[in-house]
Formats: sequence, C-alpha cells, structure tokens
Amino acid sequence: MRHVKKECVAMILAGGQGSRLYALTQDMAKPAVPYGGKYRLIDFPLSNCVNSGFDTVGVLTQYLPLVLNEYIGNGHPWGLNSIHGGVHVLAPYENPEGKSWYSGTANAIYQNMNFVDRYNPEYVAILAGDHIYKMDYAKMLDYHKMQEADVTIAVLEVPWEEASRFGIMSADENGIITEFAEKPAEPKSNLASMGVYIYSWQKLKKYLIANEQDQTAKKDFGGNIIPDMLKDGCKMVAYNFDSYWKDVGTIDSLWEANMDLLDPKVPLDLYDPAWRVYSRNEIMPPHFCGGECVIENSMISEGCNINGRVDSSILFAGVTVEKGAAVHDSIIMPGAYIKKGAVIQYAIVGEDTLIGENVQIGERPERIENINDEIWGVAVIGHRVKLKDDTVIKPKAMIDKSN
Repeated sequence: MRHVKKECVAMILAGGQGSRLYALTQDMAKPAVPYGGKYRLIDFPLSNCVNSGFDTVGVLTQYLPLVLNEYIGNGHPWGLNSIHGGVHVLAPYENPEGKSWYSGTANAIYQNMNFVDRYNPEYVAILAGDHIYKMDYAKMLDYHKMQEADVTIAVLEVPWEEASRFGIMSADENGIITEFAEKPAEPKSNLASMGVYIYSWQKLKKYLIANEQDQTAKKDFGGNIIPDMLKDGCKMVAYNFDSYWKDVGTIDSLWEANMDLLDPKVPLDLYDPAWRVYSRNEIMPPHFCGGECVIENSMISEGCNINGRVDSSILFAGVTVEKGAAVHDSIIMPGAYIKKGAVIQYAIVGEDTLIGENVQIGERPERIENINDEIWGVAVIGHRVKLKDDTVIKPKAMIDKSN
C-alpha cells in the first residue's frame, strides 16, 4: 500500500505502567485512567494532535493495553480514522532479531522506525500519553523550523523545590539548550522538560540506531539520546510553554488535576469550542438529580443518578449516589454505585465499584490531629471493588480487592 508523505508524524508513548497510581493501574495502562468526568488521559495528546493538524499518529502500547486499545478503536471520536494516516496502535512484536518488549522510550521509537518511514516525514513529534494539557504542536513545529533545530523540547518553569523530579534544561538568551540533567539532585535551572519533543527525523534515526547498537546505553531519551545529541553539538532549542500542564504520575497529582477543574482560576478550559478535547464515551441518558439531592461546585456527567449530597467532586458517567449518601472532595469514576449512609471524603473511587451502606472512606485533613504526610492522604478504591456495609477505609488507604 502506498502511503501519502507527511510533514510530521506524531508518536505517543502510552505503554507506561503508572505504578505510583497503584490500584488504578492494576488492570489498565496509565494513559487509560479516567479523568475529569468524561475523559481518559490519552484524550489530551490525541486531541492536541487533531487540533494541531497532525493527522498521522502512532500510539505505542505495552503494559495492560486492552482497555486503551479498545478505547482508541479506529480513532473515529478524534477524527483519526483517515485512510491516508489516522491513528495506529503499535504494540511490541517479535522480529527476525528476536526483539519484542520495549526496553525504554528510545527503544520503543526504534522498534517502530519502519512505521514512521512509511510516511517519509521531515519531522517526528514524540509525545507522552499521560499528561493533561492543551498545546498547539503546529506552533512548536514552526518554531523548530524557524530555529533550524535538530530537536526542540517543550519546557515550562516549575517550582525550584520540584525541579529534581524532572529532566532539567539550561538555555541561553536565544533559547539554545546548553545543559541537560535527568532528575538532578541539585538543579541548576527550573526549566523542566514536558516530555514533548519535535525531532528532525533523519537526525533522530541516526541516534536511535547508534543507541540500540550500544549495549551499555540506556534505551531512553532522557538517559542517552538527549545527552548524546547535546554532547555532539546538535542544535537543541527550548520551546517555552506557559499554560496549564499536569503530569499525573501520583495519586495526589491525579486528585489535584481533577480538583483543578472546579477552580475558576485554573486555565484549563474544557468548554472551548475552538480547541475541543475529544473523547470516546457511551451515549447515556442525562444525569438525574433527585428532589432531596444537594450538589455544589461539582462536575456531574451523563447518566448519573444523584439523590444524596455531592460537593467539590467529579462524578463520571453512570454514577449513582443514593439518598443519605455524601461525596465530598472526591473523584468517582464511571459506573460506581454509592449506597445510602456512605460518606466519601478526599478519595478516588474506581470504575464499577460498589460502596455499601454506611461505608466511611477517607477523612477531611482538618479533622485529624497532628496531621502529617504519614497519616493523611487521598484514599483510593480500585476498579470493580465491592465494599461491604459499615466498612471503614482510613485516609491514604489503597484498596484493590473486595472485602
């Protein structure tokens, strides 16, 4: 089959386990984790691609890919079902060299060089599949071309106390990257890599091949590709991003990212018709609010049946809250059922989970004496868990099995 030449092909790294999300990634890859009442994390890079005019996308999967693969399908919800491009789920496979599992981010792209080459692009965008942000990749590509760069890396300023969690760039007044350090103990800059790269494809191919041939090298962009290109004098430039971006790598950050949607000061507009965030959702009836329900400062998705109290919370599609139940400052994922008398506070409840009568989950931090990070945190109930009546789940608990 002949493939139409593309200026830029996007490759989304979506094979991560997301081990720090614990119970929420026991049966699905991190990019498939639900977010914001209607979405999954993968919706953001996919929607960014569509809105940026990138119509050829490879999604690289590995860890527990079933939910993610089924969700993406043929790409129709994002308009990525074109004959000449579209979205392609790229799982690891055995080849004549015996290679199979992806051993790092660079190795994942290396193993799919043939896919990229089918479209003979000038450029390739490498994107993380599990970050929440809205970004015009076309503007970044224009900047890359204007700078005549070998690689352009999207960066944003982070608080200095958090800089050691990221790949950190130092750049001169012209945006040329002069130093790079992966999660430095003593960072020299607070310009953090967003995990969004645009490479000139032929240049990147050379480094991917050399990296693969080096048995001692890390098969990772931050571990070897970027440091090696910098050492060799390749032109690397920083593309500054100053809007909302969230890496939801932990339970706390996932909870915070959902709560951000309820804060009018946070610049993440999901209702902007000029830059829609597309998703694949079942068609469900409108949500229903009973005569005695109370809902305050919350997002309620279609198909919900609310007869209790909900405040400062995100409820995904098909959630039921019975009369006398209460949900405070929490995230309730699709299909969860909360029976009468249950109280959920500062918690994340997984898909299709059943919360029995009078169950108590979590606690408000101000009600705990001598609070510290050791005794308080967001409580998490995994997917399809059933909690018996009168169960008490303490703050920071991680429940992945029915009792």
